[in-house]
Amino acid sequence: MYAIDKLLLENKAWAAEKKSDDPEYFERLSHLQTPKFLWIGCSDSRVPANEITGTQPGEIFVHRNIANMVIHTDVNLLSVLEYAVEHLKVKHVIICGHYGCGGIKAAMTKHDFKQVLNMWLRNIKDVYRLHRDELENIKDEEKRADRLTELNVKEQVMHLAKTSIIQRAWKNEQRPQLHGWVYGLKDGLIKPVFEMGADTHIDPLYEYDDL
Repeated sequence: MYAIDKLLLENKAWAAEKKSDDPEYFERLSHLQTPKFLWIGCSDSRVPANEITGTQPGEIFVHRNIANMVIHTDVNLLSVLEYAVEHLKVKHVIICGHYGCGGIKAAMTKHDFKQVLNMWLRNIKDVYRLHRDELENIKDEEKRADRLTELNVKEQVMHLAKTSIIQRAWKNEQRPQLHGWVYGLKDGLIKPVFEMGADTHIDPLYEYDDL
């Protein structure tokens, strides 16, 4: 049996189990999507949003990319953010990184990962540059990577706050709350590292006055 066929068999078993437990489950789910949370996480296969938060389908709206980045030229990310905030009316937006992130570790090297990955990782290198003094005082390489993971999450939350999408919702509806979390692969626990709410002010250079 090919590995891909196993996925299809597992899907059939999962669907059958769900229907056995709750015959109306899929019918109900097909007509309802009212998540309170938008999750912006890393694409790493070891960090599945629903599993590590104990939530069910329909409860978290999810976007994932390498190293959980919020890049203002990323139309994919921005379209997800706009839909979640303006149409789904989510109450919380979570940026969740994880210790042991390959993207973070790659950005800390001088290795050439070819054009597209280099371009993506450069955004993480920018975070390193902003916090160079703190990071280079950490001699242990693993601990330095862990701290860069935390700082990267914080910077991505700040990038969310710079968007007109978030600022408009903050002004008009006093939501969503922004959360920066880091997941531990070694213990399965989530560590909150940063938070911003509708009453937060950022550098006036990034604040819109005509929303």
